[in-house]
Amino acid sequence: MDLRDYLRILRRNWILVVAMSLAGLAVGGGVSIAAKPTYTAETQLFVAIQSSGSVQELQQGNTFSQARVQSYVKTVATPVVLQPAIDALGLDITPKELSKRVKTSSDLNTVLISIEVSDSSPVQAAAIAQAISSSLVNAVDTLERPKAGGTSPISLSVISPAVAPASPSAPNTKLNLALGFLIGLVAGLGIAALRTLLDTRIKSEVDLRAVTNEPLLGGIAFEADAEKKPLLTQAAFQSPRAESFRQLRTNLQFANVAGHAKSFVVTSSLPGEGKSTTAINLAIALAEAGQSVCLIDADLRRPMVAEYLGLERSAGLTTALVGSADVNDLLQPWGANDLYVLASGQIPPNPSELLGSDDMKVLIERLESVFDTLIIDAPPLLPVTDAAVLSQHAGGVVVVVGAQKTRTQDLTKSLAALQLVEANILGVVLNRLPTKGPDAYAYSYTNYESHRPTDETTPMRGSKVFPTALVNGHDSPQSSASSTAPEHESNRSSVR
Repeated sequence: MDLRDYLRILRRNWILVVAMSLAGLAVGGGVSIAAKPTYTAETQLFVAIQSSGSVQELQQGNTFSQARVQSYVKTVATPVVLQPAIDALGLDITPKELSKRVKTSSDLNTVLISIEVSDSSPVQAAAIAQAISSSLVNAVDTLERPKAGGTSPISLSVISPAVAPASPSAPNTKLNLALGFLIGLVAGLGIAALRTLLDTRIKSEVDLRAVTNEPLLGGIAFEADAEKKPLLTQAAFQSPRAESFRQLRTNLQFANVAGHAKSFVVTSSLPGEGKSTTAINLAIALAEAGQSVCLIDADLRRPMVAEYLGLERSAGLTTALVGSADVNDLLQPWGANDLYVLASGQIPPNPSELLGSDDMKVLIERLESVFDTLIIDAPPLLPVTDAAVLSQHAGGVVVVVGAQKTRTQDLTKSLAALQLVEANILGVVLNRLPTKGPDAYAYSYTNYESHRPTDETTPMRGSKVFPTALVNGHDSPQSSASSTAPEHESNRSSVR
C-alpha cells in the first residue's frame, strides 16, 4: 500500500475517525469532571553532618551524608515516621494507608529530601507534610544517636515548610483531554484499517483492479432519484449518470473495435447490481447515437425489461423459441429512435435449456442480420448458469458490478465461470458509483439544471418519447408500444 491508499482509507472512514476522536475527547473531559480534586503540598529537608573538623573531614562527612540520604528517603514510608505524624494530627488512618499518599524523593548527589503529600483538602495536605517532616527529623535524630550517649552526628533541617496549594494537582484537565483525543484518534484509525482489511466489497476501480485486469468500460454515477427514475430518458440530459452511459457506449465501441461482435450479453454476479437498468440504458444510448438496436430480455427467471419500459411481457423470447409466433410479430418498438424490445414472454420451467438451444443461436443470428446491435439482459452468473450458457451464442459479455454490493470473491467466481466456457469478456461496468468522495468516477463540468422534457409529444435533442404507461401508470403497455410502431416500421426490415 502506498500513501494514496492510506489517504483513500482515511477519506472513506473520516466520519468514524472524527467520531472516535471526539468520543475520546469527551471521555477525557468526563474523567476530569468526575474525578475528585486532589491537592499536593511539598516540603524539603536538608541533611548535614555536625562536625567542625578539617576540610578533609568535612568532605568525608558530606559523602557520608549523601550515602545516608537514600536511607532516610526509605524511612519516611515506615511507621517510625508516619505514626507520630498521625498521632500529632489525630488522623483516622493507618501508616500503610498514609504511605500511599506520600511521595519522597532525593536528587542525585544532593543532601536534599523532598516530601510530597496528596489529599483532598489543601490545608490537610500541608499539615500532613509538615507533620511528617518534623517526625522524620526526630526519627533520624533518635536512630543516628550513639548508643554510648551523646548527640547525633546527623542533623536534618526543614528548609522549605509546607504551604497549602492554591490549585489542585489532579485531575490534569488539559492532559486528560489530550490523552483522550489521542487515544480516540488512534482507536479510530485502527478500526478504519481493520474495517478496510475485512471489507471485501468492491467500491472503486482500485478495488476492481485487485480482482481482475479486465477493461473497465465505464462507471455509472449513482443519483438519489435513480430508483424512481431509472431510465436514461428520465435523467437530466447532461447529468453525471447520463454522461456515464454515453461514455459506456463509446468505450464499448472501442472494446469491440474489430466490429465482429454485434450481440452483447449484460450480466452480473448477483441480483440487485443493476444489470437490467444498465442493459436498458445502454440500448437507449446506442439508439440515440443512430444505431438500430434490439433489446432482448433473456432473464427468464426474473424478467424486468418490459416492466421498466411499460411494454407487454406475456409474449416474447420464449414464445419465439417454442415456435408459437414469429419474432417479427413479437418485437415491440419503443421511443423515438430505432429501438426494438423483445420481451421475455412466459417464464418457462427450463430457462437454461432454452437459452442454450440451437433455436436461441439461430434467433440471435437472425436478429444480428437486421439490427446493428443486440443487447441481451441475462440472469446473474452465480445463482444460475443461464448467462454462461447464453454467452456462447453472443459476441461478447459485459459484467456489471454493483459498487458497495459485490464482493471480490463473487466477482472472481463470476469471471471464472465465463472463462470456463471461453466467453468473450469485453469488460466490466462499475454501477452505483458516488459522484463525490474517494470512490467517485464521474466528473461533471457543465450545468445540467435543465431536464429532459416530460411531455411525451415533444422530444428534445434526440431523446426518445417516453411511454405513457410508465409515466402515468394508466394506459396499457400495448397502447404505448403500438403508438410508436408506425414511427419505426419504415426504418426496420423484417427479421428473416
